[in-house]
Amino acid sequence: MSTELALSRNTLPALTGSSNLEAYIQAARSIPVLTAEEEYALATDLQQTGNLESAQKLVLPHLRFVIKIANNYAGYGLPIADLIQEGSIGLMKAVKRFDPEVGVRLVSFAVHWIKAEIHEYILKNWRIVKVATTKAQRKLFFKLRSQKKRLGWFKLEEIDEVAETLGVTRENVIEMENRLNNYDLAFDAPADEDEDSAYLAPSNSLSSNTPSPELLLEKQDTSDNNMQMLSAAMGKLDDRSKTIVTRRWLTEPKSTLHELAEEFGVSAERIRQIEANAFKSIKTSFA
Repeated sequence: MSTELALSRNTLPALTGSSNLEAYIQAARSIPVLTAEEEYALATDLQQTGNLESAQKLVLPHLRFVIKIANNYAGYGLPIADLIQEGSIGLMKAVKRFDPEVGVRLVSFAVHWIKAEIHEYILKNWRIVKVATTKAQRKLFFKLRSQKKRLGWFKLEEIDEVAETLGVTRENVIEMENRLNNYDLAFDAPADEDEDSAYLAPSNSLSSNTPSPELLLEKQDTSDNNMQMLSAAMGKLDDRSKTIVTRRWLTEPKSTLHELAEEFGVSAERIRQIEANAFKSIKTSFA
């Protein structure tokens, strides 16, 4: 059983109803924050043994952080309880992947994963949110798209035409158009101040030195691709050239020109020439 699934079943209660949600929030905020030493010890244990108890002890103190972020997305009309649960899944994914040796706190690492889960949830669900709350808005919501004559924003004359056709005001048309087109406008909005600000300030106010998960993946993919290309380029070299490049640059300790010259029975200048020609061949393979 994965860390996320096990924790979601055993740690996080279902959030249904305002009373349950309020109790959940109060309980999350009552859990003491981990010290750096405690966090390091638990993360190390989880990494080395896969101990779910350590994972749970890392997750629980950070639920207040999930609640903090989820509240920033309340304006989308989705239940805050659902946003919290999605953010909690992101937190658990972060805990599973957190490396205590990197030298940053879990709260700074987890923000990327928490937001990613909440963003994905919003993008999947925002179109079914009840954005029309009045008769005029409901009329606009269901008929506005059929009235549009082009992609993008309305011109003023088009706004007036739609308003007249549907029997609503210009302001009604503009408001609904904003709702339908700008669903992602509030992403990464600054967090409001509250009692948790001191704990959350590094993530809200300072940039993290830790690359985001997508950048880490991109970097790893680039590295893997470069290694494959280098391996293919090396495979095109003759045995002597391959040995010289490997001994000069890809092994420790590195061999000197004079050491290789003595081994191959040629001059150091000849070794340098062979090395230079090999690099030209490799460079051509990367082009």
